[in-house]
Amino acid sequence: MKIDAYRLVSPLYRISLLILFGLFPIAVCSAQTTGARRLVSFGPSAGLPGDTLYLDINQDVAVQLLPFDELLKVAVRQSPLLKYQSEVSNSLNSAYQISKVQILQNASGFVNYSGGDQSLIARGVPDGVSTTGVSTIGQFSNGYRAGVDLRITLFDLFGRKHLIRQAQSNYRASVVQKETIELQLKRELITVYQDMITAQQVLKIRLVDEQASLAAYRIAEIELQKGRINAEIMANATTRYVETKSASEQVKGEFLKNIHYFETLTGVPIQRLKRN
Repeated sequence: MKIDAYRLVSPLYRISLLILFGLFPIAVCSAQTTGARRLVSFGPSAGLPGDTLYLDINQDVAVQLLPFDELLKVAVRQSPLLKYQSEVSNSLNSAYQISKVQILQNASGFVNYSGGDQSLIARGVPDGVSTTGVSTIGQFSNGYRAGVDLRITLFDLFGRKHLIRQAQSNYRASVVQKETIELQLKRELITVYQDMITAQQVLKIRLVDEQASLAAYRIAEIELQKGRINAEIMANATTRYVETKSASEQVKGEFLKNIHYFETLTGVPIQRLKRN
């Protein structure tokens, strides 16, 4: 008798499933909202009010977003870490330029002007005696005077070249550090970009499975109300729907997480990274 009941219920169940797929559109669960172009909003389902992240789930992310080379340029231009490293390099470059002219701090110049009676009084000198009896041999001339005072220490002679090399090496190291950070940013961007594409493909498959299990669950409800199936079959349909729903939500969360990671790396909202 059990085999006969199974043979009777199973064809009826499959026929009802086919009819439901043919007559009724498959509704997507409340965790995602779809429009005419199947634009899926992941913000509300993640509990993020005001999030206006809309992507076409049926179209590859790589097609919706800018080319990867353009995305990489945006990330390099907007990266706070690279901006900080650029300022460090500029500072070390200035220190290097200062070290090359630091020796000039030992040189000083002066300019002054003298006026008034500045003659040196010298008596008893036979030649150069003025009419007043005062010698003019030490006479100072009035006017402008200028000069340069240069003092070079032994450290300037033997240690200056090493200071210049040290400053130059620090500057070059900062440039290499900036290139290293840029390379690391590229690697992270490639990883997140590929993970985002993979998560979208898995999500599309999971949504199909979720919709099929939802349709089977709705049919089981109708059949249970009509008394055509028992509670065990209804429980199996419910369990199947819960499992597929949980799987799709996990993949959806992974997809959303990768998108926000991608936004963080580029420093630009995802809406501004879409193609026109």
